[in-house]
Amino acid sequence: MAGGNQTQVLEFIFLGFSGIPRGHALLFLVFLAIYLVTIIGNTTILTLIQLDSRLHTPMYYFLSHLSCLDVCYSSVTVPKILANFVSQNPAISYNQCMAQMFFLMTFAGTESALLAVMAYDRYAAICQPLHYGNLMSSQVRVPLAIFSWLWGLLNSAIHTALTTTVSFCGANQIDHIFCDVPPLLKIACSDTYVNEMALHTASIFVGFSPFLLVVVSYVYILSAILRIRTNTGRRKAFSTCASHVVVVLIYYGMSNVNYNRPSAGYSLEIDTLISTLYCVVTPMLNPLIYSFRNKEVKKALWKVLGLQSKEYTSPAK
Repeated sequence: MAGGNQTQVLEFIFLGFSGIPRGHALLFLVFLAIYLVTIIGNTTILTLIQLDSRLHTPMYYFLSHLSCLDVCYSSVTVPKILANFVSQNPAISYNQCMAQMFFLMTFAGTESALLAVMAYDRYAAICQPLHYGNLMSSQVRVPLAIFSWLWGLLNSAIHTALTTTVSFCGANQIDHIFCDVPPLLKIACSDTYVNEMALHTASIFVGFSPFLLVVVSYVYILSAILRIRTNTGRRKAFSTCASHVVVVLIYYGMSNVNYNRPSAGYSLEIDTLISTLYCVVTPMLNPLIYSFRNKEVKKALWKVLGLQSKEYTSPAK
């Protein structure tokens, strides 16, 4: 704990579900179901990518990192939420709170960077097909994946270090369902100017910059697709990046709503809903999106299950 704290805060109390005192049993089942779907879905994608040699491509290499992130991202928050439902005690120790915040921001920052890298991969595949092998060789994609993880780790380390210097003066009730920088700064009694400036800076470099790279990549991709003369060619080109577009819209959309709050803030109920969608539901949706919209993933799944489908066994026209 920071030595400058006027009153030692040993734990924090989450108030996110305080408005639903009699519905915790149902919420426990809902969160447990979402968590199981998240783990099973993302683990299935990871397994398929490892088992099926046809998925040993740059796009699926990055997808495997995304699935790993979603498992980690969900596991940082949901098990603690489930444990609090069971114990009927929505508390978390100071050290656990700092650890939860550190890992949460690490995975969030990494995913933001990784989605930008995946957009570049789609740009290289569609706009530079003759050079794709060189642009996305193992000497390129492995460092890009490592950079994404280090980017999230550095961002998280800075925010966590700054947060440990904040004084809480005995205030320990958080209007949230997990530990994050904004709700912690809200109950701080010391000067948080440096922390807030760090958040604004991170929103530019960790949030907006990767999103801008995604937008620029898809401007070039859309331009290239429109130059394809046949409708079949256009559909085939767009189908290779459709899943990524949906994931990007969901992630950056929910991230923007979660962190760029209005000055008056949200009500506790709305804040809890947004946090749940951003940190609990989104990791569950990603494998479902890639499964339903991606023929290669479905084909690999049928192969592993020992099933065949006419759609996948018929020769390409």
